Amino acid sequence: MTDAPTPALELHRATLPNGLRVLVVPDPATPVVGVAVHVDVGFRSEPEGRTGFAHLFEHLMFQGSESLEKLEHFRQVQAAGGVFNGSTHQDYTDYFQVLPGAALERALFLEADRLRAPKLTRENLRNQVDVVKEEIRLNVHNRPYGGFPWILLPPVLYDTFPNAHNGYGDFSELEQAGLDDAAAFFDTFYAPGNALVTVHGDLGEHGVDGTLALVERHFGDIPARPVPHRPSFAEPVPGTERRQAVPDPHAPLPALAVGYRVPDPTTEPDGYLAHAMLASVLGDGEAARLQRRLVHADGLVTDVAAANGLMGGPLDARDPDTFTITAVHPAEVSADRVLAAVDEELDRLAAHGPTADELERQAARWAAALHREDDRLMSRMLGLGARELLYGRAELALDLPSRLAALRPPDVAAAAARLRSAGRAVLAVEPSGPETAQEGAA
Repeated sequence: MTDAPTPALELHRATLPNGLRVLVVPDPATPVVGVAVHVDVGFRSEPEGRTGFAHLFEHLMFQGSESLEKLEHFRQVQAAGGVFNGSTHQDYTDYFQVLPGAALERALFLEADRLRAPKLTRENLRNQVDVVKEEIRLNVHNRPYGGFPWILLPPVLYDTFPNAHNGYGDFSELEQAGLDDAAAFFDTFYAPGNALVTVHGDLGEHGVDGTLALVERHFGDIPARPVPHRPSFAEPVPGTERRQAVPDPHAPLPALAVGYRVPDPTTEPDGYLAHAMLASVLGDGEAARLQRRLVHADGLVTDVAAANGLMGGPLDARDPDTFTITAVHPAEVSADRVLAAVDEELDRLAAHGPTADELERQAARWAAALHREDDRLMSRMLGLGARELLYGRAELALDLPSRLAALRPPDVAAAAARLRSAGRAVLAVEPSGPETAQEGAA
C-alpha cells in the first residue's frame, strides 16, 4: 500500500477579479459534487480581547444570508439530498457541502450568498453566543479531560497571544462581543481575496470551464475588499522545560500532556513529516513503542497517544505547530515516572532509529489511513482546499502517502533527537472531584 500511486486528479486553478481563488478538481468516478469555502482566518488570527471569535463567527455564518432566511440554507441542501457543515482551525475556517452532481449550481449559490452578506443581527449574535457557550460547557467544562490537550497545553508551550490563547472562547469576552465587532471581523477577514472556493467531484455537463463560469457567475459580483495582512506567528522555541498543573473535577485519573515544537512545514517539510512518522512509531497501534513500553510492559499508563499537530492532522496549520504525547495514568504512578519512560524511548530512537520493518509497518498504516480517508469525497475536498489555502499546493494532500513512505530510519531518529534537544511543555491534569478529596482525606 505504501507504493500506491498518487491519485490521477486534475487540479485547475483560477483567480477572479475580486481576488477570490478557485480550485476545480473534476472526478467523474464519483456521483456527487462538493463545494468548500476556506477562509484564511482561524483561532490565531482573532483579535486580542475577542477569544473564540473565529469559532463564533463560523456559527453566525449559518444564520441566514442576503437572499435566504434563517435555516433556509439547511433546507436547500437537505432537499437536494446533501450534507453540510463547517469547522474552525488554527489558521482557517471552512464551510462545505456535498450534494448530487445535478445540484452543483445550487451549492455555489448558497456559499456565495453568505460569503457576500451573512445575516448579522443582534438576535443572531446573542443566540449564537449562547450556543457556543453551551458547546463549551458540554465539551470542556462538564466532561473529563475537557480541552485536553489542545486548549490547556498551548499556554504552557507558547508565550504570544495568537499561539497561547483559548481558541474555543472565554465566556466574558464572548458576551461582550457586539454587532460592530462582528461586522468588522467579517469586513476584515471574509474579503473574497482572503478565501478559496474548491469544487470537487462530478461536474456533469458543465465540465471544468463551465464550472469556472458558474463560480464567476455567483461569486464574481462580491465586491473586492482589502486583504488583511497575515502576520507571522513565529516565536522562539522554549529553551527549558515548562510545567503546569491544572485541576479537573471530572477526571477519574491523572493525565499528562507533553508538548514540543515541530519544524516549519513550509521551510522544513521533510523534517516536519519525519515528526509525523515519529508520532506513529511512538503511539500508533499495539506494537508502537509507547504502547508496548508504558501500557503493556511497565503498566505505567492506561492510555497513551502521540500526534504531530495540535489539531491532530498533518499539514493542517502553518508554523508554529505542536507535537504532543498524552497519557492517562493511575494515581499511584507519578508523572515523573511516565516522563522518564517517554524520555528513554525517545533517546533509544534518537540513538538507533526505528527498525526498517517498524518503519515499513507504520508507513503502511499511514497509507491505509490516508487512502481510507480520501475514499470520502468530503475529506478529499477539504484536504485539497486546506493545503491550497495554507501552502498554495493542494497536491500536498495527494502526495502524503508516498512522501511518508520515502522516510528512512535516520530521518525519524533525527526527529526524536530534536524533541530531546529543546525545551518542552509538561501539563499535568490532577483529579479534584469529591471522590478524590475523600480518598486524600482517608
